[in-house]
Amino acid sequence: MRELTVLLPSSKSLSARALLISALTEGGTMPIGIARCDDTDALRRGLEVTSGTIDVGAAGTAMRFLTAYHAVSERHDVVIDGTERMRQRPIGVLVDALRSAGCSVDYLGVEGFPPVRVKGCKLSGIDVAMRGDVSSQYVSAMMMIAPCCGGGTLRLTTTLTSRPYVEMTAALMRHYGAEVTVADDAISVGTAMYTPREYAIEPDWSAAGYWLAVAALMPGMRVTLPGLSTCSLQGDARLVQVMSSLGVTTSDNGTMVVAEHSNAPQCACPLAIDLADMPDAAQTIVVTACLLGRRFNITGLGTLRIKETDRLQALCDELRKVGYILHATTDSISWDGARSEPLTTAVIDTYKDHRMAMSMSLTGLRRRGIVITDAGVVSKSYPDYWDEFARVANVAPYHQANMG
Repeated sequence: MRELTVLLPSSKSLSARALLISALTEGGTMPIGIARCDDTDALRRGLEVTSGTIDVGAAGTAMRFLTAYHAVSERHDVVIDGTERMRQRPIGVLVDALRSAGCSVDYLGVEGFPPVRVKGCKLSGIDVAMRGDVSSQYVSAMMMIAPCCGGGTLRLTTTLTSRPYVEMTAALMRHYGAEVTVADDAISVGTAMYTPREYAIEPDWSAAGYWLAVAALMPGMRVTLPGLSTCSLQGDARLVQVMSSLGVTTSDNGTMVVAEHSNAPQCACPLAIDLADMPDAAQTIVVTACLLGRRFNITGLGTLRIKETDRLQALCDELRKVGYILHATTDSISWDGARSEPLTTAVIDTYKDHRMAMSMSLTGLRRRGIVITDAGVVSKSYPDYWDEFARVANVAPYHQANMG
């Protein structure tokens, strides 16, 4: 049995929420163990600005959370902008909700998309209707500013997508003293203000997924992930159940999760799962299933079309280069076992998407001739990824991005 211990980065999702709530808390203290990555750095910088232009780069969470934060921060007057791709990612649902609450947010380019100019104001109660099926981050942003505005109600006009992320937001708000109730059609926030509390960030379950995939793809490998727990606020902890279907056995003693390849015969039936509650894990699961020869139909992925890239199309395009023919709809992706002739040298495009780089790196465990372009994009969420991955695969320095 080969043993591997990996120290995971802190949760990016928890870090972003804890940073924003701390900034909204009078006398708030910095959370412990904030994620060290591009997205979190962009949010931290943006929280310190009161006027002028904030460039969030490719950080979608920062764009959404900062728009809400500055909208309720009196005397703030900022322009929030980002990369060219960021200017293609919709923000209209959040802006409509903020305007409905009485905030001043204006588009400086295409209606419904960044950049935006935000002038802070003081609100007395929030009562707005908003869609819940485009991005849970819009809902989370409105939730987190509510305690500073006298509380309020968010009436959901559509089904809530990625609900575990909203529940994560609610749990963190409660930790800081807020009163929150999440129902299917509405979210209510009481009048209680945030109070200063210490908070330590958990390791990142989305990052853990790559190592569960390593266990699935490498018989005889046992991976230990210190600090991780299946009793987590993060919805991606459900990866344990999904990876179990792909041949991974996990154990949790409360201080670490241990994953290893199962020698038990695996089911040959197609994998059919809905990942609406954990879309960030989709690329890892898709690539792993292909490499294991496991057919699948994965649904609930409509939000992947508006991420750093159109992740569904990107998966189809890049996996074809290594011999797998996938099919995507507006909100699903599937593989029926169809194959194509793999390229001798497969140059994998990452589309400036950190999760494309990391998920497609797994193909290097099963074949040579894989080249990952713009591999440094992993700094968005997991700066040490290539150093860690080099411990299980023949990976050249990440700036060369030649795997094999």
